[in-house]
Order: sequence, then structure tokens, then C-alpha cells
Amino acid sequence: MNFKHLYYFWATAKSGGVMRAGEQLHTTPQTLSGQIKLLEAQLGCALFRKAGRGLELTDEGRVALGYADQIFALSTELEAAIGKARRGPTALDFRVGIADSVPKAIAYRLLEPALGLAEPVRLICHEGDFQSLLAQISVHRLDLVIANEPMGKQLSVKAYNHALGTTAMSFFATPPLKNTLKRAFPRCLDGAPMLLQGAATAMRQRLDVWLAQQRLHPRAIGEFDDAALMKAFGAEGRGVFMAPTVLEAETCAQYGVRVLGRTSELVEEFYAISVERRITHPCVVAITQAARGELFSA
Repeated sequence: MNFKHLYYFWATAKSGGVMRAGEQLHTTPQTLSGQIKLLEAQLGCALFRKAGRGLELTDEGRVALGYADQIFALSTELEAAIGKARRGPTALDFRVGIADSVPKAIAYRLLEPALGLAEPVRLICHEGDFQSLLAQISVHRLDLVIANEPMGKQLSVKAYNHALGTTAMSFFATPPLKNTLKRAFPRCLDGAPMLLQGAATAMRQRLDVWLAQQRLHPRAIGEFDDAALMKAFGAEGRGVFMAPTVLEAETCAQYGVRVLGRTSELVEEFYAISVERRITHPCVVAITQAARGELFSA
């Protein structure tokens, strides 16, 4: 394919017509039209059709434009990459996806060691649902996904789970609320107002099972997909809430709450998911070593 012909087609489609494209490219509309006709002849289909006094894309033209967008975006990336190489060492881009169910404080403490490397690092974080992040890492748009569940074997994504560690769970309440709960933990949860994680989360399902096993029946005041919002309600004394034991000190300091108790029967797991079976990326090495040796070592 003659990419000059493709570029003229792309410029015409983007600018809205051969007149404006000709002005931008400093060429005549007749030259543009001739180049586009050569491309159409090669592809065997019309890419534009007349619409009043202007042009509009055919169905085949819209398909061709989508591919042209990708081709010329890659050419821009190529120029930028070569420019970086000529300018010498620059910051290492580290693209991370963080599952929206991972507590923000945990995410920060996991990622922080990557910024302590000797070489400069530019951290690029994306938050989203677990499945969409796996789709992005499968096409190498991310270097790492941090999640509180492993990637299932049934998925056709070529990536690998690297266990970072586990933490027990603690229950928190403001001092005034805690004073109204007279019995020892966990019996104090029976009948207590409680703020719960969203029903679809893995930890909520484990909590429901644990409460049933303990024959505890707290009063559900609210359910939250956003853990930070749940803790904000907890800070106002609206109910007891649960958070990772590894974050006890931060949770108490930030939200003005006290620990009611903790249980190792409820465990939250954290994973680093990468396309590498054997970890070699320096940022991922720093994260896994710090998580296993410090954050979750207890």
C-alpha cells in the first residue's frame, strides 16, 4: 500500500473535505482527489460519496479511517520513541492498573517502593474494574495489575498471578459508638449498626458467611462499593465498618475510630498480575519484594 495515498485520505476525512485538506497540506484539491482515487482503486471500493456540496465517508471509508487512525498514531509514537533514544536516558514509564476494590491506602503502600528506585520512574495509574484491567494488560497497555483476587484460569489472558501477601480484617467504630457496644468482640456486633461492602465483592461474601457461622446479626445501615465512602460514614459514627488489619494505624488516625476487634478467619489477599512469568521489570521487583518482606510480612 502507498501510505502517501492513505495519508491524503486520512487528512481529507479528518478535515472534512478536499478543499480544507488541501490548504493544510499545501497541495491542490485535484492532487488530493487523484491520490484518493488511486487508493480506492487499490482497495476496490469507494471511500467517499457526495453529500450535498461536500463528501461523507462510505461504510468502507469508516473502516479505513479506523485503521488509518491507528497507523498514524503508531507513527507518532515511533517518532517520540526515537526522539527519547536520541535525547538519552529518561524516566521509566510504569503503567499500573489498580482494581477499584483495592483500598487506596494499600495501593499506595504497594506502589511506593517503585518510586524509590535509583533510576527515575514515571508512575501512570489507571483504576477500573478487574476484568477491564485484565483486557488492557493482555494487549500490553499495562505493565502490572494490582488486585485483591487472582486472575482465574478460565480466562484466555496470557498473564501470571504473583501473590503479594494477605491480611486479616479488623472492625472499627468511633469511641461514642464503641461505648454503646457492651459485649466483647465479636458478640458486640450482634445487633450493632454496620456499614458493609457492596454485595458483589468477594470480601462481602466472606463476611456474610462468617457472620452466619458466628450467629451474628448486625443491623445493615448501608452498603458501599467505595471503601473510602464507607469509612467516611463510619467516621461520623453511623456504624461499625471493616478494613484490613495491616491498615489499623492509618485507619484509626485518619478517621478517628478505635479497633473493636480483629479476626484471622476473614482474610484479604493481594496479587500482582503481570505478563511476565518470572518477574524482571525493576518496578515490579521492588513492589513484590517490599510487599512480601515488609507490608504483609507479619
